[in-house]
Amino acid sequence: MLSKNQLGFLYMFLSVCAFSVMDLIVKWSENYPLGEVLFFRGFFGLLPIIFLIPRDRLNGFYKTKRSGLHFLRCFIGLIALTAIFIALRNLPLATVVSISFAAPIFTTIMSIFFLSEKVGIYRWLAVIVGFIGIIIITQPGLSALNIYYIYPIIFCLGLSYVAIAIRQLSTSEPVWLISFYFSASITILGLMSLPFGWVMPSFKDFILLSLVGVLGGVANLLLSQSYKLSEVSLVTPLKYLALIFGIIFGYLIWDEVPTILTLFGSALVILSSLIIFRREIYYKKQLSVTRNE
Repeated sequence: MLSKNQLGFLYMFLSVCAFSVMDLIVKWSENYPLGEVLFFRGFFGLLPIIFLIPRDRLNGFYKTKRSGLHFLRCFIGLIALTAIFIALRNLPLATVVSISFAAPIFTTIMSIFFLSEKVGIYRWLAVIVGFIGIIIITQPGLSALNIYYIYPIIFCLGLSYVAIAIRQLSTSEPVWLISFYFSASITILGLMSLPFGWVMPSFKDFILLSLVGVLGGVANLLLSQSYKLSEVSLVTPLKYLALIFGIIFGYLIWDEVPTILTLFGSALVILSSLIIFRREIYYKKQLSVTRNE
């Protein structure tokens, strides 16, 4: 029988695997319109969520008193999701994954303005280290800057706000309802692109495109369950396995070989994120001790 920490560890590992395969399929799907891929992500992402709705909430399960915050979360989330899909189609897989690890850096900065949180010297140093890592990966000024590098940064900015919005929503809303609204909004956005032309997929491609939604939905649920069961400090480092998967998939399928600078910059971004996570855990423990005194 596995302990809660072991189960949390397992769920995080499975979540990383699911997200990595989803990224792989999104990169492969470049022959299909972006709006069509977004529809599959949203519609089939609803399937895992539907099974989580409590029976006593089936009638009017969608009702909420925080529609404004849900709208903002979905709007910014859609921008972030669209940006990362564009990045995956136009940049090396390992590069996109590396830059996406910078999201906690932007979350730290945004928390000052949206949550009035105080950021200490260690987290500010982590932010600086993280930005140095991003600069090393993108190498602006050293060569003609690839415009597509801006998209994973847009994703990080969007994800940072989404993380704060979810933190605010989760005080009164169940996780499945927050996820439901987002998946529904992705589906609607995807459908709006139908008049601009979709491509009829083969049966094999239909299965793969459907997996984008199913894997994305399952990965999010596994991630939430992992954080619920286990200590954040134990399971968070597992997220960085995604970089290893990105390097392996990129090399085997697209002959992508990350440069030394990309790997060094990635190491700085990961180090920065780990410092931020560790300091957040420390401050939460300090706050808990203060409240219990």
